[in-house]
Amino acid sequence: MATTRVLPAASRRPGRAETAAALSLAARMPRLLLESRRVAASLAHGIHGRRRAGSGESFWQFRPYVAGEAASRVDWRRSGRDDRLYVREREWETPHAVWIWVDRSASMAFSSDLATAPKVERGIVLGLALADALVGAGERVGLLGLRPPAATRRIAELVAECYAADRAGEDDDLPPALAVHRMDEVLLVGDFLSPLPEIVSRVEAISSRGARGHLLLVVDPVEETFPFDGQAMLEEGEAGLRLRIGDARAWRGAYRIRMDAHRRGLDELVRRRGWTVTVHHTDRPASEAALRIQTLLAASRPGGGTGG
Repeated sequence: MATTRVLPAASRRPGRAETAAALSLAARMPRLLLESRRVAASLAHGIHGRRRAGSGESFWQFRPYVAGEAASRVDWRRSGRDDRLYVREREWETPHAVWIWVDRSASMAFSSDLATAPKVERGIVLGLALADALVGAGERVGLLGLRPPAATRRIAELVAECYAADRAGEDDDLPPALAVHRMDEVLLVGDFLSPLPEIVSRVEAISSRGARGHLLLVVDPVEETFPFDGQAMLEEGEAGLRLRIGDARAWRGAYRIRMDAHRRGLDELVRRRGWTVTVHHTDRPASEAALRIQTLLAASRPGGGTGG
């Protein structure tokens, strides 16, 4: 029978001290910024301008006339071919905002021998690369809870500077509960291993005004497979808890069942809110996840562009 023992409080180490070196991003940020540039370059031709109804000059579509609208908006030529009145809508040329949040908490410092990078590094590279590509396509990009949307060509550098300076953000493994405008989109990047009710609460707060969003789960391969045998020591980096297991193999089935249940809960959450979820493993290239998110952002536009 498997045996477990939680080490006494005196043997626990505070999570912040344990992972301070791993989460000190300032020294690594130049390298991550350079890597993100390479990923962004592969996306350069994939994200195109938004197409939404608005006050632009390019024709977009016809739609049925709604009672109370000004008669000057009716397209009489199109309406003459049918027994209904139609309005000629034009493309909205003003970009909306994409809000990005990247988890930089202690759990994101984890990296197994199977991974090519710690989760936090991969998450930041993806955030920087997508910010760069989005601005290059004419979007405005903001950091949820940190900085307002901007369309500057220096967006990747500005995002990197914000993350390097924001030490408070390393203590929260969930995004701030800030409602986002319904015309905006949200990209949340992290491992999302927090209790499901807490994740649900944050996502529902962010999307309470109707904003669409995307969860990008950054996962180390061993976090899904639990490929351990014999005695093992499990450490919870954020709280400093350590759990000694006598027979790790005996835990494998229960662990996978619980992980599957958690993932199903996330799937149900995004389905209910009209969001999407993407799983990215850190033994795979960052460009795969970036391309997937790029495609989802493009598909969320009216007209359903494929983006790549």
